[in-house]
Amino acid sequence: MTVFDELKARGLLAQLTDEEEIKELINNGKATFYIGFDPTADSLHVGHFMALCLMKRLQMAGNKPIALLGGGTAMIGDPSGRSDMRSMMTPEVIQHNCDCFREQMSRFIDFSDGKAMMVNNADWLMDLNYIEVLREVGAHFSVNRMLAAECYKQRMEKGLSFLEFNYMIMQSYDFYVLYRKYGCNMQFGGDDQWSNMLGGTELIRRKLGKDAYAMTITLLLNSEGKKMGKTQKGAVWLDPVKTSPFEFFQYWRNVADADVLKCIRMLTFLPLEQIDEMDRWEGSELNQAKEILAFELTKLIHGEEEANRAMESARALFSSGNAADMPTARITEEDLTDGTIDILAMLTASGLSASRSEARRAVEQGGVSVDGEKITDIRTVFESSRLKEGLVLKRGKKNFRKLLLV
Repeated sequence: MTVFDELKARGLLAQLTDEEEIKELINNGKATFYIGFDPTADSLHVGHFMALCLMKRLQMAGNKPIALLGGGTAMIGDPSGRSDMRSMMTPEVIQHNCDCFREQMSRFIDFSDGKAMMVNNADWLMDLNYIEVLREVGAHFSVNRMLAAECYKQRMEKGLSFLEFNYMIMQSYDFYVLYRKYGCNMQFGGDDQWSNMLGGTELIRRKLGKDAYAMTITLLLNSEGKKMGKTQKGAVWLDPVKTSPFEFFQYWRNVADADVLKCIRMLTFLPLEQIDEMDRWEGSELNQAKEILAFELTKLIHGEEEANRAMESARALFSSGNAADMPTARITEEDLTDGTIDILAMLTASGLSASRSEARRAVEQGGVSVDGEKITDIRTVFESSRLKEGLVLKRGKKNFRKLLLV
């Protein structure tokens, strides 16, 4: 199976231009491709995971990835797939986020000996002259076509600022610069980026001629991957300080039955033959598949030792209601009343319930346990002595915290 065929078999490709040329480049290790990452936080999250996996797969096949950090585009924000304008960040915050991205990607992508590159579009966007942009870039874009793009349609209802309107031009110019400066002949991105990416391909061909070798591919699930990156409690980060290896493991261990094989196929590096066999699994076997998924992805990001620790802790949690390395919520003496705390206060303090009324419903519905023992009485209280060692508080089948008095 060729590299291109494997990408299709894993469900990674959605739309593309120039399919035969793309096959030729990818299969023969001749693609120099880029994927952009806007530094809107100080850590990558699981919504970026698919792009990182794709970069790694193609690099393993001899192709050269360029990780483009959007230090320049982050100054104005991207309207794609959004219903509101992204908040402004200071240059200092953007630079800090770029530095964090660089460190995380370096643990995943091999940047040694020219095998990959990491560049920041602030290096060329920040020095652009406005008149030069109008003459050299703006002349090649149709406003009518831009407004027809889905990413702008969504924003037009609430109001699209001229600031955001320029994002497509900036992203297209990125590809143009990367093509000319580094020989980048291919770009990848999520399906919500399709219009912006086509703009880059067209800009290259209009300025340099139709024979200019620039191609576009979108990832099937990148927009869904962005949804994957969010939970009710916030984002699932790749930084172990923000999301511990155990929490990361548990996130993947708890994916829906309908998604587990899809995630294994798209995100892990297990052989397709092995995954095809797993397609026949059902019932309790799907729990085994979820554990395989969680272990493989935790190993990729945090290393095999942390993946083993997380798996052992998860098994301990489900077998005995306890685990050494689970999410922890801390309370102090000020949270106690006469040296005790009731179950409703524990649920709210741990973050498992947003309010006492929500906590009450959870208890009354039989969905709460402490150290493996179901709690059905909303008046149940616990002494401070028990909290000093930590109690495992569990709501439902998937949500749990270790509550610790400090």
